[in-house]
Amino acid sequence: MISSLTLQLHSGMSPLSKTSIIGKVANLDQLRQLHAQLVLHSQHHRNHWVALLLTECTRLLAPLNYTWHIFRVASYPNQHVFTCMLRYYSQISATAEVTSFFKHMRYYDIKPDVSFYLVLIKSAGKASALLHAHLLKLGHSCDHHVRNAIMVAYAKYGHIEVARKLFDEMLDRTVADWNVIISGYWKCGNGDEASRLFRTMGQSERNVITWTAMVTGHAKMGNLKVARRYFDKMPERSVVSWNAMLSGYAQSGAAQETVRLFNDMLSSGNEPDETTWVIVLSSCASLGDPCLADSIVKKLGKMKFRSNFFVKTALLDMHAKCGSLEVAQKIFDQLGLCNNSVTWNVMIGAYARVGNLSMARDLFNKMPERNTVSWNSMISGYAQNGESLKAIELFKEMIWSKDSKPDEVTMVIVFSACGHLGRMGLGNWAVSILNENHIKLSISGYNSLIFMYLRCGDLEDARKIFQKMESRDLVSYNTLISGLAAHGHGTESIKLMSKMKEDGIEPDRITYIGVLTACSHAGLLDEGWEVFESIKVPDVDHYACMIDMLGRVGKLEEAMNLIQRMPMQPHAGIYGSLLNATRIHKQVELGELAADKLFEVEPHNSGNYVLLSNIYALAGRWKDVDKVRDKMRKQGVKKTTAWSWVEHSS
Repeated sequence: MISSLTLQLHSGMSPLSKTSIIGKVANLDQLRQLHAQLVLHSQHHRNHWVALLLTECTRLLAPLNYTWHIFRVASYPNQHVFTCMLRYYSQISATAEVTSFFKHMRYYDIKPDVSFYLVLIKSAGKASALLHAHLLKLGHSCDHHVRNAIMVAYAKYGHIEVARKLFDEMLDRTVADWNVIISGYWKCGNGDEASRLFRTMGQSERNVITWTAMVTGHAKMGNLKVARRYFDKMPERSVVSWNAMLSGYAQSGAAQETVRLFNDMLSSGNEPDETTWVIVLSSCASLGDPCLADSIVKKLGKMKFRSNFFVKTALLDMHAKCGSLEVAQKIFDQLGLCNNSVTWNVMIGAYARVGNLSMARDLFNKMPERNTVSWNSMISGYAQNGESLKAIELFKEMIWSKDSKPDEVTMVIVFSACGHLGRMGLGNWAVSILNENHIKLSISGYNSLIFMYLRCGDLEDARKIFQKMESRDLVSYNTLISGLAAHGHGTESIKLMSKMKEDGIEPDRITYIGVLTACSHAGLLDEGWEVFESIKVPDVDHYACMIDMLGRVGKLEEAMNLIQRMPMQPHAGIYGSLLNATRIHKQVELGELAADKLFEVEPHNSGNYVLLSNIYALAGRWKDVDKVRDKMRKQGVKKTTAWSWVEHSS
């Protein structure tokens, strides 16, 4: 293509023909080669070539310095060249540059027309509202397209009242004006006014954009049923309409519904675009279903979108999360230099999830540039695979490297790791890092901090954090109740559950397990019965708590009766609690009964045999002790070796 351009430059082709040539540029390297040829033939300063190069810079997201260099070599830039540069600024979201660029234009004898100001308004970001006075002075504000663009700017950047004033002053409103104001109200969170305006419009005045705005607005507000009603009533749908509804389902976590709607889209003959595929592939990734992933890949087939970078990234993510690591790695390798932090992080997370920490760390070490998500992925990989100490060590590296700052996600992982290690010194150090970096915690962040303090045995600080929280959720209460249970604070656990109900949070099965365990450890049998009887449908674990509670206070016959009345099959933990209670209270016959049940359920658990043997030994029944040991030998059951470890610092 470069040689073809060289020949045509010599032949003096028209700018239009040159447009068809430069439109074939595939990447930045080719663009630089074309630019070099233009410089070689002294064409690079001509306005039509500058404009075309700027257009390609916009399409290929070329670096700002390079693009600015192309612009400033234009001998006498005209309006078209300035417009192309504005479009580039808009594409890379460099809105801060636009105002000074517009001032720079005034040094040239250019009187821009309306089309230029339309591009200027769209490129200027928040500053576009400031152009309103300038346009009034020039008399351009009477132009309907300019008015609409100004209204878009006010609505988009939070000045909905000004946008509404402009809308109300319009005598000849178009459907585009209605769409702008309706979308503006949705953007500022006023769905009621958006809906009222929609109803005010006549049925014939609405178009597909109007309906899509209503679908998008309700979906973003979480009103998926209402959004779906609008979607179903649409006279016609565009791919943007489908994407709005699909995105609503996907962002609310309704991945199955996303896939169902996508299948409806295909059945109706609507063609998905890149955005559709990214939404659907991301939903499949969240489901982690390999079969579904394969079916989606078959539908994607050899479509042109398959080579799209964002689609490829979503494909990589889906394969990684569905366990197809070889396929994910292949896509990652194909992307090569196009890989960005997102794809690197996906692969690190994927290898960490399957426990391949060496591969995850190798990728982490090879990353050209790490961000906070990269560090979080690797630290989380260690923590989730039981390598809490390595997680802490890597967190220390993150702090020392200073190339990325920890965020709330980092701290939640680190608090969890400190909790699992049970090392309060590390925990306090982690809290100091939190404070130094001014990281604000959400409810889940505070919950992880409470968990850490409890696991480190610091009930007092866990209480303080809980009381400090402005709002709490179910996990907040359950975490503290579980901590109180471990420390035997039965009465406080019951009071906390009452406060929980006062706050409008209904206890779940975990709450009741925590409170019953607390009552058991504190010996509060009457209170425990009251809590148990308040549960609408107790499950097997709630019964297990009551058996343990009755066993601890020596009411073994009552415990046995409760087991016999259970509406479900008792699990090994229930008979294990009973067996241990018979040892404490020297109830040999009941212990034998519990042990027989355990031998049926867990024939190879050596602990049950040892416990029964100890019961016989305490009763002086040595022949029975020998019988239990013989039974262990015949069953091939070996006593588990006990061990312990002590950590100390020198």
